[in-house]
Amino acid sequence: MLSPHEFATLMLVMDATEQLEVDHADLNALLERQLVRLERLASGQALPRLTHEGRFFLKAAGRHR
Repeated sequence: MLSPHEFATLMLVMDATEQLEVDHADLNALLERQLVRLERLASGQALPRLTHEGRFFLKAAGRHR
């Protein structure tokens, strides 16, 4: 079960096109649950992206487009 903050962070990641400022604890929880992954860009930035499991979770919750 995700906390409300973790769920909100997951929805932010879904819509993100650039670097996000999110709580590291929430992001780490999503990484541990394998709902997000970090995509390394050539610039060295790491952007959070939904995994298949993350998309499935949001779809099941009625939040995925």
